[in-house]
Amino acid sequence: MEQTEQIKATEKLVGFKNYRMCLKDAVGVFTKQLINNLFDVNHLAESGPKTRIQFLKILERLSVENGEEIWNDFESSFITIRKKLDLDAEAAHKNDPAAKSLNEVYLAYPGFYAIAVHRLSHQLLKLGVPVLPRVMSEFAHSTTGTDIHPGAEIGESFFIDHATGIVIGETTVIRDNVQIFQGVTLGGIQVKKSLASTKRHPTIENGVVIYANATILGGDVVIGANSVIGANVCITESIPENSVVTVQSENNIFQKRN
Repeated sequence: MEQTEQIKATEKLVGFKNYRMCLKDAVGVFTKQLINNLFDVNHLAESGPKTRIQFLKILERLSVENGEEIWNDFESSFITIRKKLDLDAEAAHKNDPAAKSLNEVYLAYPGFYAIAVHRLSHQLLKLGVPVLPRVMSEFAHSTTGTDIHPGAEIGESFFIDHATGIVIGETTVIRDNVQIFQGVTLGGIQVKKSLASTKRHPTIENGVVIYANATILGGDVVIGANSVIGANVCITESIPENSVVTVQSENNIFQKRN
């Protein structure tokens, strides 16, 4: 019995459709190769052709046609993506006092790695490639703790500090020179399938800083330019530009006496 017949027979026997879960591993390998090629010329010379073949095999297994054409369009965007990522790295180096060099940002910052995967997966989504961009974003999520949907639109010089626990929803729009910290959620105020084609996530204008564990919800919500959103704030309404939003709290400090 041929292999394809065996697969069909097995599917019929168990009553389940084959979803090829091993593609997750293949996409992880492909994504790592892609990023290495993007930043290392020597690696590109050695592995570039292999990466292209990996890409075409993945598209074939996803039943996507015109793989060569898609790859050519994707490859033509690499220089633009690299330029944007260099600006992201410079933003991290400029804004994080713990960053001792650009080399440290490129090699050790999970937020930067998450942004790199996002810029690549977002481009594939724009090219109409199904499933693959989402699997790439989940690879970055598992690697960095940062969950950025490939549909999110992110401007230049984006800095994510610490990265862990960040969620950026599908219809989020982030303008230029934005900084966000760990635990930030840019999400939807309702979770309904009927809202799939609407803007459900907020817009963050230029120069905004969002501190740890802040939550901003709603597709109509706009955070005005140059605003500062403090830690642990929850926002469901638009904020004017140049605003500072904080949580008012009272700290009671007791001195222990012997």
